[in-house]
Amino acid sequence: MKKTIRLSLIAASVLALTACNQEAKKEQAEVKLDTVEQQQAYGIGASVGNFLNKDLADKTEIGIELDQGLLIRGFEDALAGNAKIDEEKIREVLTALDTSVRTKQEEKAKVESEKSKEAGAKYLADNAKKEGVTVTESGLQYEVLSEGDGEKPVATDVVKVHYKGTLLDGTEFDSSYARNEPTTFPLNRVIAGWTEGLQLMSVGSKYKFTIPSELAYGDRDLGKIPANSTLVFEVELLEIQNEEAPAQ
Repeated sequence: MKKTIRLSLIAASVLALTACNQEAKKEQAEVKLDTVEQQQAYGIGASVGNFLNKDLADKTEIGIELDQGLLIRGFEDALAGNAKIDEEKIREVLTALDTSVRTKQEEKAKVESEKSKEAGAKYLADNAKKEGVTVTESGLQYEVLSEGDGEKPVATDVVKVHYKGTLLDGTEFDSSYARNEPTTFPLNRVIAGWTEGLQLMSVGSKYKFTIPSELAYGDRDLGKIPANSTLVFEVELLEIQNEEAPAQ
């Protein structure tokens, strides 16, 4: 909460400083960044400016529009020792702003979560009708891309795999191929869809899994993976290992 208030004050200050120095900046033909000190000073300004741009854009996206003229006026009045509201009132209104931001973010997340859930249900229903797709009792869907002839793991095994994970729109959120390094993990310490699905595979196989949200990350929003997302994985089972590896 305090951090949000401080950042809001910083943002307002930067807006005001930008406005107050607008004419001076117009006359300045170039920015000199020859010394480390100059670069550091400019870097601080650029960093806060980047934060401000994102902060205002994020608020606008959820329907909160801030009057930049009043932001500038508030800074100027405070700098002149003539602020129209006292510190207690400032804390009160900025706390209310922070609460409003959180409420609107939660409302937006809820709407997007429901959309993801509906899109997932439709995708799963359509995908289940495709040739070569098998649906298990849990709702997990898989397709055999290539079949190996090795052993099949059990839930307590440690496996080594190559994989790629995408959202339904094709956005890739994780890939061991991109890192050019297979991943090793205990099979009973990953999402349920993986624990179930990899036990269907023989070493040397490559499968495509379509995993309902309830067998993946459920209603958790993980940033790259929105809440209630149905996920698609292509997985190669490279080997079964006896020694335990860290959970993924």
